[in-house]
Amino acid sequence: MPNRLAEQTSPYLLQHADNPVDWWPWGPSAFAEATARDVPVLLSVGYASCHWCHVMAHESFEDPDTAAIMNEYFVNVKVDREERPDVDAVYMDVTVALTGHGGWPMTVFLTPAGEPFFAGTYFPPAPRPGMSSFRQLLAAVTHAWRTRRDEVAASGADITRRIAAAALGSAGPPAGLTGDLLDTAVAKVARSFDPEHGGFGSAPKFPPSALLEMLLRHHARTGDAASLRMVTTTCERMARGGIYDQLAGGFARYSVDATWTVPHFEKMLYDNAQLLRVYLHLWRATGSPLAERVARETAAFLLRDLGTTEGGFASALDADTVVPAGPGSGGDESPGHNAGGHNAGGHNAGGHGAEGATYVWTPAELVDVLGPADGAWAADVFGVTAAGTFEHGSSVLRLPADPDDPGRFASVRERLARARAARPQPARDDKIVAAWNGLAIAALAEAGALLAEPAWVTAATSAATLLRDVHLVDGRLRRTSRHGRVGTNAGVLEDYGDVAEGLLALYQVTGDEQWLALAGDLLAVVRARFAADDGGFHDTADDAERLLRRPRDPSDSPTPSGQAAVAGALLTYAALTASDEHRRAAEHVLEVLAPLLAANASFAGWAGAVGTALLAGPAEIAVVGRPDLERTARLTTSPGAVVVTSGPLARGRGTAGVYVCRGFVCERPVSTVEAVRDQLGVRLVLPATS
Repeated sequence: MPNRLAEQTSPYLLQHADNPVDWWPWGPSAFAEATARDVPVLLSVGYASCHWCHVMAHESFEDPDTAAIMNEYFVNVKVDREERPDVDAVYMDVTVALTGHGGWPMTVFLTPAGEPFFAGTYFPPAPRPGMSSFRQLLAAVTHAWRTRRDEVAASGADITRRIAAAALGSAGPPAGLTGDLLDTAVAKVARSFDPEHGGFGSAPKFPPSALLEMLLRHHARTGDAASLRMVTTTCERMARGGIYDQLAGGFARYSVDATWTVPHFEKMLYDNAQLLRVYLHLWRATGSPLAERVARETAAFLLRDLGTTEGGFASALDADTVVPAGPGSGGDESPGHNAGGHNAGGHNAGGHGAEGATYVWTPAELVDVLGPADGAWAADVFGVTAAGTFEHGSSVLRLPADPDDPGRFASVRERLARARAARPQPARDDKIVAAWNGLAIAALAEAGALLAEPAWVTAATSAATLLRDVHLVDGRLRRTSRHGRVGTNAGVLEDYGDVAEGLLALYQVTGDEQWLALAGDLLAVVRARFAADDGGFHDTADDAERLLRRPRDPSDSPTPSGQAAVAGALLTYAALTASDEHRRAAEHVLEVLAPLLAANASFAGWAGAVGTALLAGPAEIAVVGRPDLERTARLTTSPGAVVVTSGPLARGRGTAGVYVCRGFVCERPVSTVEAVRDQLGVRLVLPATS
C-alpha cells in the first residue's frame, strides 16, 4: 500500500514508500498521531546504501504480517540519517548508552513525547542465539506499553535526562592548542599504526582521511619522517587492496579485514572526496606516481559515477548489486552516468541482490572475458584464486604490485571494466547532501589546479552553483536536494563548514570573488545561529527543531566534525581577507577541541590538521602578474596555505611576482621558479612542459 513517504526527496524513504508498513516521515504529525492513538512510536533510522537496512526491510518491512502488527500497535517513523543527522545523533547516543554499540538500521521505541525507552539495531525475522526476532520484540514492547505504562514512561524520562546531562559534560574544559600538544597527539596515534598493512588498529579498517591530512601537515611542519611513513604506507596498502576499485577507481566504505582485502562495497561521496584530496597532497609532498594515479582515477569516479544532471554529486553507490526489474519498475538512471548504469531509485526499483556481486571475479570469469592467456595473467596480477577471497570462491580484485607490462595491463583493465559494466549494477543514492558536495568542490577545485585538469574545476563550479541556487533559501542552507528539488531539512553545522571550505578552495583557484563572499555569508550565519557559550558551536541552529538535546559532537566520524570543519573555514577565510576577527573565532573553536585532540587524535584528525595550519601561519600567498608561477606556488606543502591571484591578498601590489605572507606580514616578492620553490619549501619538480 502507498504510505506517507511517496512525496519525500530522500531515496531511502522512497525505497520504503510501497512497504505495507504505514510509515510516517519524522515530524510533529507523527507524534500527534501517537498521542491520539495512545501508542508508542517505532523509529527506524537508516540510509539508502546500507546493506543491513535493506536486509531488515526485505525480511520485515516488506512482510505483510509483520507490517500489520507494526501498523496496529505503533506509529512507525522512518528517518534517513543522512538527511537528519541531528535526529540520528540524538537517538544513536541512546542506542549506544542502552546496548553498548550502535549502527544501522537503528530501531528505537519512543513515547508519544519522543522519549526513548528501548533501542537496538538490526533484528532478524526469526530468533537467533542471543537475539530476539523482530516480531518477538514488537510483542514484548506492546505488552510492556499496555501493562507497565508508568514504568515505561519513567524509563523514557530517565534516559532523556541522562542523555542531556551527558551532553552537557562531554566536551571537557577548553585548553590551548600548542605544538607540543600536536606532537603528543601524533605520538599517541603512532602507537595504533599497523606498519605492515597500514591504517590504525585492527579490523574493520576505515579510510582515516582526516587523520592522514593531519599527519601530512605534521610532516610538513616538523619534518617528522614517521608521520609521512604512516601516510605513504596506509595510502599504498589501501590503493593496492580490494577497498579500492582496481578497474574504475573509487574507494569502498571500509575493509572488513585488517589487510584492506574485502570491502564493504558501498562507495560514499564523502570518502572519495576526502581521499582524492589525501592522495593529491601525498603526490604533492612526494611525487608518488601511485598517489597521482589514484587521485586522477578517484576524480574520474566522482565525475562519472556520482555526477548528477543538476551539476552536483550523488551521495553513494549501494553495497548491494540490484538485478534490474522489467520496464516500469521505477528505476531512474541519470543520462551520462557510468556505462552499465546505476538505478537511482533504490531497492524498490530493482529487486534484491547480493553484496559485491558487481565487483568480484573467479578465474573462470577472467578467462571468459580475456581468453586463456590474458585470463591467467590477470588472475596472477589481481590475486584472483580458485579458493577466492570473498564468497562462493570469488575474489575481490587487488593489485599487490604494478605489472611489468603496462600496455597489457591497460588492455586487460579496459576489457574487464567493459564486461563488468554489462553486469547488474548497484543502486545509486542520488540525493545531493550539501556538506559532502562541499568536500567534493574543495577536492576537485584543488586537484584541477594542481594536476592541470580544468574540467574538474568546471565540475566544482557547477556543484557550487547548484548549492547557491537550490540549497540556499532565504540566506540559510538546506541540507539536501534531489532532481533539483530542495528538501525541507535545515543545514547543520557540517553543511556550513564543509560548503564554506569548498567555496574558499574554489575562489582560490578561479579568482571569482562571489565564492569568497558567499563563504563569508555562511560563516556569518554560523557565528550568529550556531554559537555556544564556550567559543565553540552547536551542530544545529538556535532556531532548529528541539530534540532531546541540542546535538554537539566534537569528534570526526567518516567526515570532519562540524566544529572542526568550521574552524578550518574560519581560518582560511581569515587568511584570505586579513580578518583577525575570524582568526580569533577559529582559535576559540580549536581551544574547545584541544582536549579531544589530546585524548584521542584518531577522532580529531581534522582539528589537528587545522591546528597545524594555525601554527604554520597559515601562509598567505599572492601570485601577481606571473601566471607562469601560479602552479609552482600551489605545490607548497605549507600547512593550510592559501594561494590567490586576485582579491584582497593580491590588490595594491605593484610589482609582479609571488608574495608570501604570514600573519598579514609579507616577505619580499620573488619572481623565479627557483626562488618560489626555496621560499615555499616546494619539493615536487614539474616537467618543464607542464
